[in-house]
Amino acid sequence: MLPFTSADRTDSLGIEHAVACGDVRLVSLVPSLTELLFTLGLGHRLVGRTTYCIRPAELVRDIPSVGGTKKLRMERLRDLRPTHVIANIEENWKSDIETLQQWGIQVVVTYPRAPEDNLPLFRLLGSVFSRASETSKLCSMFEAQYEKLVRQKSKFEAQKVLYLIWRKPWMSVSRDTYIGKMLELVNWHTPYDDPDNRYPEVQAGDKALYGVHQYLFSSEPFPFKNKHLREFSTSFDVPEDNLTYVDGELMSWYGSRALHGLAYLEKLAQKQNRTLS
Repeated sequence: MLPFTSADRTDSLGIEHAVACGDVRLVSLVPSLTELLFTLGLGHRLVGRTTYCIRPAELVRDIPSVGGTKKLRMERLRDLRPTHVIANIEENWKSDIETLQQWGIQVVVTYPRAPEDNLPLFRLLGSVFSRASETSKLCSMFEAQYEKLVRQKSKFEAQKVLYLIWRKPWMSVSRDTYIGKMLELVNWHTPYDDPDNRYPEVQAGDKALYGVHQYLFSSEPFPFKNKHLREFSTSFDVPEDNLTYVDGELMSWYGSRALHGLAYLEKLAQKQNRTLS
């Protein structure tokens, strides 16, 4: 891998960060990025996390929580004296990020929009926190799995797929989301394609649902149970055989878990293709 450049250290707000040095103290406000920091060998630098930062479970247990991703306990966060906070445009409020910046804390802001955005994400954190070898290894592994899926895309049958993330109201994802882009890697396409409505509500009788081949129910953020699938089957007049549980972390988490997510997606597509053939 080529040496890091200043472009690698430029975050999603266009802020170029200096290489961190001295006593680095990190707070992560994004569950998937907390896991990534451990993968990059930076776990010992973490002094704070959100309550949703649950992986790696055995290692985050003793790290102080600063609240939820959108309900941060700001004073407690400041008391942890972080040098850097890792945030995300979609996960965290802009006002919270601005407050942290006003306090003089370096806020590294991320915003992966598609699976391939993991590569600059790895380089961003790897370059700011001097983790060249770990970043190189992670990028190589990701590229190999990603390129494998891209080469195989034409082998997968094009399908219209509804991916459910919430109930009351039922909600899905548009193509202009990380999940939507993941699905496209195996030639699956969501019924919704409005960049201004990235998480649309789903209603019975919606014309967009005509011709949907399969319905995927994510394990997060809403924890779907069998009773919810039965409810959906009845409300939308869809056979329960067409409803499938999927691992939401593997489908939606960017960072190091995305590498496992690509392998999971490949196996899921292979299985579903056999089912439909």
